[in-house]
Parts: sequence; C-alpha cells; structure tokens
Amino acid sequence: MQTNLVRDAADPPAPPLHGHVPATLTEDGFLGGRLNILQPEKGYRAGIDAVFLAASIPCASGETLFEAGIGTAVAALCIAARVPQVHITGVEVASRYAMLAEENAKRNGFGRSIRVIHSDVKEALRRDLSSMPAHGSFNHGFANPPYFEQDKVTPSPNLLKSQAHAFGPEDLDLWVKVLHTMVTLRGTVTFIHRPETLGRLLNAMESRFGDIRVAPLYAREGTAASRVIVQGIKGSKAPMQLLPGLTLHGLDNHFTPEAEAILRSGMAWRLR
Repeated sequence: MQTNLVRDAADPPAPPLHGHVPATLTEDGFLGGRLNILQPEKGYRAGIDAVFLAASIPCASGETLFEAGIGTAVAALCIAARVPQVHITGVEVASRYAMLAEENAKRNGFGRSIRVIHSDVKEALRRDLSSMPAHGSFNHGFANPPYFEQDKVTPSPNLLKSQAHAFGPEDLDLWVKVLHTMVTLRGTVTFIHRPETLGRLLNAMESRFGDIRVAPLYAREGTAASRVIVQGIKGSKAPMQLLPGLTLHGLDNHFTPEAEAILRSGMAWRLR
C-alpha cells in the first residue's frame, strides 16, 4: 500500500498566545508557525521526528489518544491542530517537561484537548492507580521512545537529555506493552525510532499487533533510512507491509514538497 498525504477537515486552531519566555527556555515554531512551543534551551528538544509521528496517526475527530512520554507535547499539539475535537492523554516522568507540556497546550489553545499525567510510563500498566486511565480505553497510542542503548553511548551531561535519549535492554518492550495495554481492540499504535532497532521493535510487537506497516524516512534519495515509523493494529492477524516511505530533502537540500506539506502545512501522512 502506498503512503499518501491528505488534508484532514479540521477547524482552524486557536491562535498561539505569546508571553514572556524565560532565559532558560526557547519558543519554537512548528507547522509553519501555527504552533509555538516552549522547550528547554538545554536538554532534550523535540524536532521534526515528532511532527512526522503525529502526521502518521490515523485518528478522526472525537477519538481518544494516549502518548507514552509526551515531552513538551509537540506531537500531541500537532495532532490537535490537525484533527478537531480529539482528546489526548500523555504521560511524562520528567516534571519540567510535564509542566511545559501543560503550558504549551494552554498557550496554543488546546488546554481542554490535552491532559498531562506526571508519572513513569510503566505505571500505566497498573490497575490500582486512580490517576491512570482505564486499560483499553483509547483509539490510538503513540510514542517516540528513547533512541540509544545505555551501554553504547556516552551519557549527556544534561540529566534530562540523557534520560530522554537512552534506554535499557528491556525498555523498548515495555513501551510496546504499555501502548498495547492502553488501546482498545483494533486500535492503532505508532512508533518512530531508529532503523537499527527495527528488529527489536518488530519482535516486541509481533505477538501483540498485526497489519504492521513500516514506513522509512530518508534524509535524501539514495541514502539509508534515518528513521522508521512503525504502526500496528491491536488484535489484527494481517501480514506486515513495508511501505515506500518518504524522502525529506531534495538535491537542493530543501525539504521535498511531500515533507514540506507535513512540516509546514500540517498534512496527514496516511500509512493505511
């Protein structure tokens, strides 16, 4: 199946609110300036990965979504700006990022659409916490898990950045298990990750999801993929499909029209 770009029928989002930005933060524009996001000047900073992840989630108006590791809410806000009347619940272990996610939702006019829970993602597996939503209650789940294995990289001196980028041997399976637990039967889960961990990610998803779609992201035509988006359906038995993917940059080093449509215009990137 070919990937394709479509524009969802969504009401224009509320205009971003501007105010004083502390020296330790930056205000970064996304979706061609439709969103203005506060992020730490130092530490983990969301970029275009979050935008492509958001564009690939096949949600419709009125549906519910769960994000494991919401960070500063870039992906969640990109979804809310594209699809009207969705409700997104995100879990974030770092209190600074959780507070920024709440502030970003409010300052961009989506305070009622996005709920942030300050907790570790693994706590979502418990049934005895009133702060956590009911299992199997979301139409879609998504995540941008840490990318690097702890024993293969030099840790960043910034603690929050180090935590956001590194994961242990069992962590990726945990993130898959959390999203599997939170979405309803026939619900979708979507991950963006590095190509070298694709095998591990597929192994973790194999017994839990079917109709898995793998969409590579290429920095330029003719190069190896720099990222992969992996999306599956809970309870499906359909076989996996490897999709053509998307090339980000042309020969002139500018974004390709397809990438530009997602990054600037907020277009959806349909994988199914």
